[in-house]
Amino acid sequence: DYSEKLLAKFPESMNAAMFACTGTEANELAIRIARTVTGATGLIAVEHAYHGNSHVTSQLSDMACVDPGADDIIVVPCPDTYGGPYRGEDAGERYAQHVAGAVATLQARGHKPAAFIIDTLLASNGVPSVPPDWLPRVLEIVRSAGGLFIADEVQPGFGRTGSHFWGFELLGVLPDIVTMGKPMGNGHPVSAVVTSNELTRRFREHTHYFNTFGGNPVSCAAASAVLEVIEEEQLQENALSTGRYLRRCLGELAGRHELIGDVRGHGLFNSVELVTDRATRTPASDAARQVVNSMRERGVLIGSAGPNEHILKLRPPLVFKREHADFLIERLDATLAGLSQTAG
Repeated sequence: DYSEKLLAKFPESMNAAMFACTGTEANELAIRIARTVTGATGLIAVEHAYHGNSHVTSQLSDMACVDPGADDIIVVPCPDTYGGPYRGEDAGERYAQHVAGAVATLQARGHKPAAFIIDTLLASNGVPSVPPDWLPRVLEIVRSAGGLFIADEVQPGFGRTGSHFWGFELLGVLPDIVTMGKPMGNGHPVSAVVTSNELTRRFREHTHYFNTFGGNPVSCAAASAVLEVIEEEQLQENALSTGRYLRRCLGELAGRHELIGDVRGHGLFNSVELVTDRATRTPASDAARQVVNSMRERGVLIGSAGPNEHILKLRPPLVFKREHADFLIERLDATLAGLSQTAG
């Protein structure tokens, strides 16, 4: 029953679901599928990503990597048009060429690419503004080399972007494999891989998948209840409207505080990039740490993201309303004003 409800949220070509308990397990399974059906081992991910804490997924997660990367795993620069090296009309192609370079490097090492994997909001990188032509060009490069595209929806999925149910829809692409976890059970440990019957058939020709607790009735009941609440309480619509309101308020804050270099996001997943100088866009890492701690003391929990940990990550629950946004803005305004006084 839950499989049918979940698959109804996907394009018709994505018609197979396999269940696990965590996002890490889902990404591991996705990688197994990709490597099995392509006969290749090479993996390409984005720098400072996070895809899990198993041996393979941690090598794709240089945000918190403790394992040395294998020679068939390569990370490429994040397509960040604000703080990254490339801006302007050709930024998408220039970032995509790093993926082409990764494919060439893998081939030089005797490997073929099995998959390219991204968190579709690039959350660990601070939800950067991505060139619209970047991902379509990347997928053209990867697929022409025989690889698949894995969309990690553990953070962006289930309506958080507001405008779409999945992050890959926001980017205008169709993945070969989609993974999900965290919000799927609203705290209950359940995750899934969604793909096509064709890929699962080819996977089964070579191996099989078994998970003791994956897809158990209790987990599926919890996940089903989450879907029902998202729909009945119109939480995706709330993410869209409240998110727009929050970004508008954050933009007004930027007009009063020079520390804010950029405000961006989708739905209820937003980021505020702090800089010491708007002209040079120098990361304000120390200030970001102070803001996170000060906000905690003022009753608001936020995080930081990006390679320099200078981007405030605002990822409230889907039930977050305008009054909660007002509370957050009031506290953030006071916090930033306090930093300015200290600096002065």
